[in-house]
Amino acid sequence: MRHRLLPLAAAITGAFAAPAGAFTLDILHINDFHSRIESINKFDATCSSDEEAAGECFGGAARLATEIRARRDAAEARGEPALLLSTGDNFQGSLFFSTYSGKAELAFLNEMGFDAMVLGNHEFDLGPAPLAAFIEGANFPVLFGNTDASADPKLGPLDKGPLILDVAGEKVAILGAITPETAEISTPGPTVSFGDPIAYLKGAVAAVAAEGVDHIIVLSHLGVPADIRVAEQVPGIDAIVGGHSHTLFSNTVEGAPEPYPLLVDGPDGVKVPIVSAGAYSKYLGDLTLTFDDAGKVTAATGSTILLDASVTPDPKVLEEIKAYVGPIEELKAKKVAVIGADIDGSRESCRAGECPMGDLVAEAMRDRVKGQGVTIALQNGGGLRASIQGGEVSKGDVLAVLPFQNTLSTFNIPGAGIVAALENGVSQVEEGGGRFPQVAGLKFSWDPSVAPNAGRIKEVLVFEGGAWVPIAPTKIYTVATNNFMRNGGDGYVALRDQGTEAYDFGPNLEDVLGDYLAKHPDYVPGTDGRITRIE
Repeated sequence: MRHRLLPLAAAITGAFAAPAGAFTLDILHINDFHSRIESINKFDATCSSDEEAAGECFGGAARLATEIRARRDAAEARGEPALLLSTGDNFQGSLFFSTYSGKAELAFLNEMGFDAMVLGNHEFDLGPAPLAAFIEGANFPVLFGNTDASADPKLGPLDKGPLILDVAGEKVAILGAITPETAEISTPGPTVSFGDPIAYLKGAVAAVAAEGVDHIIVLSHLGVPADIRVAEQVPGIDAIVGGHSHTLFSNTVEGAPEPYPLLVDGPDGVKVPIVSAGAYSKYLGDLTLTFDDAGKVTAATGSTILLDASVTPDPKVLEEIKAYVGPIEELKAKKVAVIGADIDGSRESCRAGECPMGDLVAEAMRDRVKGQGVTIALQNGGGLRASIQGGEVSKGDVLAVLPFQNTLSTFNIPGAGIVAALENGVSQVEEGGGRFPQVAGLKFSWDPSVAPNAGRIKEVLVFEGGAWVPIAPTKIYTVATNNFMRNGGDGYVALRDQGTEAYDFGPNLEDVLGDYLAKHPDYVPGTDGRITRIE
């Protein structure tokens, strides 16, 4: 991988002077914004005006802008420089992205004044050309990290990194890293590839160190387990600002999976702080690093700040949001159904086991094409992006659940191929992987004590002749899924390689779900034990 250093930036110099004998740096950070330009409710979906009036909303670009400005002003008052960083996945997740293909996200990231971001996997969802347009319009460097886009005529010339900034007279390097699974879980196309992030970072650290840099920050879109491996294996890193796994690091939020920061023993005998700020703009991370004269971190403190009703949205940004809302407001408000209770589609539920939203979407898919002989449906848990509140359901609610504009695919496949697909689906539960399979028309049990891809799937049953019977390895079944999975996304290569007579151009999944809910008035969600985890 090439190591091309950017010239020293002057934009952050002059306003601050490092204290004698120490250098203190504030890092404000977000990750996995996922197009949450408007504020969100407790279900991570767009907040209504009534919820906003009741003080029940979080995040959004306007609250982010307010808190970022306040934190920057506070740092300046202390005589400390502050950097604003994003670890990617700003694309995908709301009608703003579906309508404007990244232009709206770009406008508000520019408005907030980011200093750098690294690419996330979802930045590749529309392919290289829209991403290139986003990068060209950004007022901040976009780091490719271990991405090799040299074969792409649009993206190749835009590759930036590592980045070296002059911050209050100190050289600070910002290095990027993105999950190599992007090739499977997004659609970068054949001109873009992804190398080993650890190998890339070892080389990049050496490259910037040769330039005299001894403050090195990694912007990571790898996920927490991989961030820990990076900290353990790559010497010379001072901090890792993470994303991809949507993990909230906090010392105050009950049940937060990691402290803020998480300190990991590095290979050179120093502890490396790792941080992450949840997802969907609900939190802003604020990490303070203190360095000694030798450039070593002597203190790492901070927190994730909840952007709730106590944070007043920036009025200027709210007005700018309104300009984008107009063309999509009518679509968002269209009523599609009424449901009898909340439908849980949370990341925590749908990436680890059977969840109500998974059952619903899989049943809707199967129902839509049952006249074509389809008996089984598969949906990846990571494709479900929100819950739905009980009561009236709008088109906007449905699109929040299924924002990727995937289409319904049908194909034939032997039973052994289905079992292989399920084996892949349960291979990353410990990492919160989005490939966990939500199903209809079959039941399966799996054993997490078995190593991934080594026989976790223990039993698969299909419904035939009014009874549940074991799946037959050589029998051909007609299956429905989404076009992303059918083409090998999320590691579902068995569907791609063993499926025959495939048709990938059915209706959009959000329409399938909306139509199914409309056919089932007062739908009451639940689960029925079709997926069993063996304890």
